[in-house]
Amino acid sequence: MGRLMKIAGHKGAQDAKRGKIFTKVIREITVAARAGGGDPKANPRLRLAVDKALAVNMAKDVIDRAIKKATGELEGVNYEEIRYEGYAPGGIAVIVDCMTENKVRTVAEVRHAFSKCGGNMGTEGSVAFMFKKLGVLSYAPGANEDAITEAAIEAGADDIVSYPEDGAIEVLIAPENFQVVKDAMVKAGFTPEQAEVTMRAENDIAVSGEAAEQVIKMLDMLEDLDDVQNVYSNAELDEGALK
Repeated sequence: MGRLMKIAGHKGAQDAKRGKIFTKVIREITVAARAGGGDPKANPRLRLAVDKALAVNMAKDVIDRAIKKATGELEGVNYEEIRYEGYAPGGIAVIVDCMTENKVRTVAEVRHAFSKCGGNMGTEGSVAFMFKKLGVLSYAPGANEDAITEAAIEAGADDIVSYPEDGAIEVLIAPENFQVVKDAMVKAGFTPEQAEVTMRAENDIAVSGEAAEQVIKMLDMLEDLDDVQNVYSNAELDEGALK
């Protein structure tokens, strides 16, 4: 009986996590479609959001309904994009990208996460200059580095990074070229394990011990907020802190 309850509890947690992922992706689809139209072929941001939705096994009718709500064919919620910036313990820079229909609620929740974990929110632009927006195609260990490198250069990628410790490979792309390069890589037979446009810190800061624990706690709290889409930081955490 105890084991059955444990499994049921785990399934509930997994379902909740899946629900959060779906919520984030639907909001991204909604904002992208409202900003650039409901045709993924003509709207690169929407196409990326739809690709994310398909990658997490979201049903096509759910995707279509979200697009129709965004373009006014169906009644929907009007989400606003907001970015918050600040510092975690140890001088770690943090960016929090949100989509919300209630700014008052969102800023209060984000501020609470910062203050509870010993950090502080900053003004707009206070840490964003430390980060760079870029597209990333990730390939799992064991991928053919030479072949991926050749294909990526041909496709117009900016850089290729390999990680000797585990053999993983990343193809780095200017955001405006992301979809073109990704399509070319897939056509060449190199479908990435993960594809995203993200923010990467120009320089990471090593943090350990109690400060690292607080940083992890803060990042987790922020990630768990319903209105938060993405959290970025320049923290370099040792493996002990991640356990």
